[in-house]
Amino acid sequence: HLYWLYKRLSFLFNMPVGLPRRRVLLARSLKAKAPKGQKKGQKKSKSKQKLWKFSVNCTHPVDDGIMDVSHFESFLHDKIKVDGKVLNLGTSVELERLKNKVLVTSNKAFSKRYLKYLTKKYLKKNNLRDWLRVVADGKEAYELRYFQIN
Repeated sequence: HLYWLYKRLSFLFNMPVGLPRRRVLLARSLKAKAPKGQKKGQKKSKSKQKLWKFSVNCTHPVDDGIMDVSHFESFLHDKIKVDGKVLNLGTSVELERLKNKVLVTSNKAFSKRYLKYLTKKYLKKNNLRDWLRVVADGKEAYELRYFQIN
């Protein structure tokens, strides 16, 4: 019976039905606060753009002569999609080759998982998927390793 009364009188408190009054007050007080170091009414200033940096280490297959890093780099250049379009790298995504490594640097959101997907696609296209696998070498790096068969 109290809930029915509460439901009928909720319009007086200008709050949605079903939420306790203290939750609504807490939500309002959190909205009103300005971030630390910023006055109320000031807009947030733009900070540095975030960079996504990933690398693929191809040392083992290149040393054995079964893979060419420049061919892999050109494959990535042709296949990476930016804003849903291929061959649209522009200044947002950069590819770089250092000896047996391919470095991908992006100032737009770029997924490490997407880089792994493209690497596996390249291996499959060149019939190397049966011998090589893509393993995370660190937080921002992949490495191509041979399958261990015992």
